[in-house]
Amino acid sequence: MKHIVTVQDAVTAFEPWMEPTSAELDAIEQEMPLILADVDLLDAQIITLDHAPTELDTRRIRRARRRVLAERAALAERTATASLPGGAA
Repeated sequence: MKHIVTVQDAVTAFEPWMEPTSAELDAIEQEMPLILADVDLLDAQIITLDHAPTELDTRRIRRARRRVLAERAALAERTATASLPGGAA
């Protein structure tokens, strides 16, 4: 019988340099509204998997898609503004 203890140590070992940087955490924070909008869209779609979508389900999915598109546009705007030199648009 093989023991996986040595493999487990290699898989679960973390080094301090493996932590996310401040810039990566800031990027995640900036993308969080889009991530949450995507989760809401997935939730709305999952609800309809086991039955035919009702009018309410259709509206929920449509509203979630609009929110995702709005958040993508807002993120693109923030990213474009932040990447311009001097912050000018």
